[in-house]
Amino acid sequence: MEVLTRKYYKSIYAFVYRKVGNKENAYDLTQEIFIKVIQRISSYSHRGTFKNWLYTIAVNHCRDYWGSAQYRNNLLHTELPESLESKEKSVPYIFERKETRERVRNAIHSLPEYQREVLILKYFHSMKIKEIAVVSNTSVPTVKSRLRQGLDKLTKLLGRGGDDEQAQDRKK
Repeated sequence: MEVLTRKYYKSIYAFVYRKVGNKENAYDLTQEIFIKVIQRISSYSHRGTFKNWLYTIAVNHCRDYWGSAQYRNNLLHTELPESLESKEKSVPYIFERKETRERVRNAIHSLPEYQREVLILKYFHSMKIKEIAVVSNTSVPTVKSRLRQGLDKLTKLLGRGGDDEQAQDRKK
């Protein structure tokens, strides 16, 4: 179990963090996921990859979290990473980068949970559509549809924000 934990902990934590947007909650949920893995390791049937089985547990655990009172209590407590790495050290660049990350994070969090989930798995964890279908217990066409709808919504949300900023700049 130690080898499995070392191999997969960071990627599961990153997935959970992107889903919940809070370091402490992501840490707690990741711990709970690995406890479930330990408890259920005997049920792993070796059909498909271990990674997909692990992500299935993580996805289901996050879905359970969304319906919990703990999630509703922590809904407004999100945070950005503590540091932003950049080759440029200028203050305006750092603020611009932070603002962009915040806009993207807010846009992703405004999507319905099922669209957010496929986007995170596809673009942050480089999973193939077939793998996402297995992990999320849906069909390939459903994953494709959710992915397309989520990307369309993100495009509108992020595009609209840029248009609003340009309009404000013109007024000044």
